Amino acid sequence: MKGLLRLACIVFACLLPAAAALAQAESTSTTTDTAAVRAEGRRIAITFDDLPWASLDPNTSLPVHGTVPPRSAAESARLLRAIKDAGTPAIGFVNSARLLVHGQPQPDRVAMLDAWLDAGLELGNHTATHTDLHAVGVQAFEDDVLACDEALQPLLSKRGLQPQWFRHPYLRTGRTLEEKAATKTFLSEHGYRIAPVTVTNSDWIWAAAYAKALDSGDTAMQAELRSQYVPYLLRMINYFERRSIKLLGYALPQVMLLHANALNADTYPELVSELRARGYSFVGIDEAMRDPAYRRADEFTNAIGTSWIHRWAIAAGRSWKFYGGAPTSPKWVIDLAGMPAGSE
Repeated sequence: MKGLLRLACIVFACLLPAAAALAQAESTSTTTDTAAVRAEGRRIAITFDDLPWASLDPNTSLPVHGTVPPRSAAESARLLRAIKDAGTPAIGFVNSARLLVHGQPQPDRVAMLDAWLDAGLELGNHTATHTDLHAVGVQAFEDDVLACDEALQPLLSKRGLQPQWFRHPYLRTGRTLEEKAATKTFLSEHGYRIAPVTVTNSDWIWAAAYAKALDSGDTAMQAELRSQYVPYLLRMINYFERRSIKLLGYALPQVMLLHANALNADTYPELVSELRARGYSFVGIDEAMRDPAYRRADEFTNAIGTSWIHRWAIAAGRSWKFYGGAPTSPKWVIDLAGMPAGSE
């Protein structure tokens, strides 16, 4: 997500460069003090935002038959197959507007969510239109949550399930403590728990670059992006594991945010393999959140979509030395994606 470096500016603006220099060496390492890993071992919950597919929306160019472009359908099938073959739990957070064309739900788009549920995976609410709470205010935000809930309820109820997890778009959870409290109460009244994120990253930048390589048919660039993307994610996981140890004294069961896109479909098997080689087991979000750290108050009101580990550290009054040093995407990836400098 954007803003990891800018976060330190909020805490101690003039000392951010020193923080980055101090932490750079550890952020590139892939090892962690095993004494700080609890008996349960390293655990991680994988979550995917923007289902049924990140590139789908009501304005997506439609193919001759159906409303899902064939490439998107194939990419979605590859991601689902990769998750099933890996045997990992996962939850996908839905923007229900991505199911619509001309205001009407489309069966082939709804079928993508049915396939997710048929695979034994979970679905959660991500608002209908990926609404930014900080931009629209509480009432419009709550209306968008309910619009997505109306789409999720029939999908889940026919399987004897109810939606229970909510993920804030952009990880923006309220501009004031009062706004945060009001929306949390609203969500709870409608049966939702907030799904935090501890491992943030810029997969959306890498995915944009990968989509351009797919569009152009540049197979060499596609391979180069895949080869560098998974190591980047591993560095991000290691960075936040180290931060959890600094803050909590142990390696927190992490909750990682990814997006439903082609790059994650094509690299998920490698990511899972590498994490298992590092001693990680994969758990559902409910199991990860049984850790008592997730009961810590979230009083963060800035627009930066930062990790809950950083939010807790700010609440705990951690100094500037705690922040900075997060891995960043290479400039060539940012340039290929067509993103401006400072996008992360």
